[in-house]
Amino acid sequence: MRTVTLHDYKRRIGQVLAHIQEHLDGPLALDELAALACFSRYHFHRIFKGMVGESVKEYVRRLRLERAASQLKLGSASVVEIALDAGYESHEAFTRSFKACFGAAPSHFRSIRRRQFAAVSSGIHYRPGKTIRHFKTLHRGGNMDVKIQQLTPMRVAYLRHVGPYGEVGATWDRLLTILGKDGYLGGGTMLIGLCHDDPEVTPPSKIRYDACVTVGDDFAPSGGIQVQTVAGGEYAMTTHNGPYNDVGRTYAELLGQWIPRSGRELRDVPCFEVYLNDPQSTAPEDLLTDIYAPLQTQGSATRR
Repeated sequence: MRTVTLHDYKRRIGQVLAHIQEHLDGPLALDELAALACFSRYHFHRIFKGMVGESVKEYVRRLRLERAASQLKLGSASVVEIALDAGYESHEAFTRSFKACFGAAPSHFRSIRRRQFAAVSSGIHYRPGKTIRHFKTLHRGGNMDVKIQQLTPMRVAYLRHVGPYGEVGATWDRLLTILGKDGYLGGGTMLIGLCHDDPEVTPPSKIRYDACVTVGDDFAPSGGIQVQTVAGGEYAMTTHNGPYNDVGRTYAELLGQWIPRSGRELRDVPCFEVYLNDPQSTAPEDLLTDIYAPLQTQGSATRR
């Protein structure tokens, strides 16, 4: 049976890096990039960030700014024309981003001798017409405490929140109030979060999150609460220590560093989170969140 290797992951992400360079002005939809790399749309953005060190959005923005820097040095187009070409709607917004990236305003950058791009972890810069044969990947994740667990499917009662992740508290309050009143929050109950969208690429108003509580077969949906099943099977589990708003770092390390070095492939179902303590009575730095990443059965990964 073939084992998926770090080389496989790098080759597939490398195809995406090259595609973005060649289609820098295209829509670059996340689902299309995930399909190009043969990764699940649920996991692609986290694998990409964990391996490359930037999100897809950050990588595209930086390459467009590096192209703009080349245009300033080698061409005669105005700053406004270059700003529009880079996807900015105003000269002011372009100037702010350009100065943050290069340390100088576009007009000043054009007049100075320096052209070298700032170092980035992947080593990939805007090089039109140049084939991307390899890139540097991060080397974190080797010391992560990860356990492989076999889970049975879990029936959960849930409410869906649509909007920024930072505003899910009201949804949880409503769900727990209803379930607590009806006696469904007894011992052994698990509080689970299903995060469907990446805030890096999804507008805040469209982010979907399911606040879930495990329930038995006797639970009957009511009051707007629905029921779904969290898939069973093998999962890689690690614990995130600290604030919820920093959980993306642990996801990127698990999916983009540990998984590629584990010889395993991710399944096409969402990751989920289990909350181990109460954010209302626990300091943010002491919060504990178990992160579960779904694994394919060993040997089921297909040759690409």
